[in-house]
Amino acid sequence: MIDQTKAFSGFSVRDLHEARVFYEESLGLSITEEHGMLSIDLGSDHHVLVYPKGSAHQAASFTVLNFPVPDVDATVDELAAKGVVFARYDGMTDDKGVNRHGGPLIAWFTDPSGNVMSIIAMQELGEP
Repeated sequence: MIDQTKAFSGFSVRDLHEARVFYEESLGLSITEEHGMLSIDLGSDHHVLVYPKGSAHQAASFTVLNFPVPDVDATVDELAAKGVVFARYDGMTDDKGVNRHGGPLIAWFTDPSGNVMSIIAMQELGEP
């Protein structure tokens, strides 16, 4: 039978080394590599698998990973200083790339392979 307590998600990237540098250096995430794949450690024995697809990679057109943060604006500023570029959506995000039009504060960016990720206000998600 399926053991949902061991389930994890995953997504592909174009270049594994480029992805690892971005996740570790720009985002400050804890990454391990095994069997030619990356594992993003999310704590509490949770992880996300990142696997290479090379030129066959197609970026996800949806948000593959959301990072709850206590202060969206401060985190946008910190990540932007490290070279992370936040998406601007006409009529939805402000000049910083933050959506302030209902729902939780959220800002989207892409990894070097074009996969969409976000930082999102954790207080508005019911987290302390």
